[in-house]
Amino acid sequence: MTSSMTEILILAAIALFVLSRLYVALGRNDGDTPAPVRTRRPAESADTGNVSELPTAQRRPVFTGPAAGGLEDIYNADETFNTRDFTSGAKAAYKMIVDAFARGDREALRPLLDDDVYEAWDNAIAQREADGVAPFDLLRLKKTEIEDASLEDGIARVSVRYEAELSDTERTKSAKEIWTFKRTIASNDPNWVLDDVETAV
Repeated sequence: MTSSMTEILILAAIALFVLSRLYVALGRNDGDTPAPVRTRRPAESADTGNVSELPTAQRRPVFTGPAAGGLEDIYNADETFNTRDFTSGAKAAYKMIVDAFARGDREALRPLLDDDVYEAWDNAIAQREADGVAPFDLLRLKKTEIEDASLEDGIARVSVRYEAELSDTERTKSAKEIWTFKRTIASNDPNWVLDDVETAV
C-alpha cells in the first residue's frame, strides 16, 4: 500500500468520525422525528393591545384607592360598570345639575335628583327667586375624583369629590363638595341619580 493511499484512508476515517459526532450532537430529522416548532410566548403576541382576546381573568379591572372595595363589589354585581365611564358621566352630571339649578330649571333637575335632594333644591330655588338673589354659574370644574363606593341591598352608591369655581354677577367662589350618586343595580335604567350633597373639607 502506497503512502498516498494510506493518507486517503486516514483522512476518510477522520471525516467519518467527525460526521458521526455531528449526527449524535445534532440529532436527525428523517421523517420519524418531527422538526422542532417554535411557538410564540404571550409577550411576543402580534396584537398585545386586543383585550378581548385575553382570558376573562386578565380583563378584570383593578381598583385602587380608598373606594376600591366598594367599586369591586359594584363591578361584581354589574360587569358593565367601569370607573372611566362613571367619572366622565359624573363630570357631565355636575355641569348639567349646577347649570339647571342656576337657571331654576326644575324640569331639567327632576330626573337627575333623588326625591329628598330635589325637594331641598326646589325650596332653595324658590327662596333665591323670592329674595331676588343672583345665582352662581359654573366657571370651571377643577377636580372630579371618586371618594367612596358601596353596594348594599342591591343599591350602588358612589361618592365623588368635586372642586369647582363658581361666579355670580359680582364675585367668584370656590366650591368643594362631595356628591353621592346611586343606582339600583337590577334596574334596566343605566342612569345614576344624585342622592346626597355635603360640603368637603
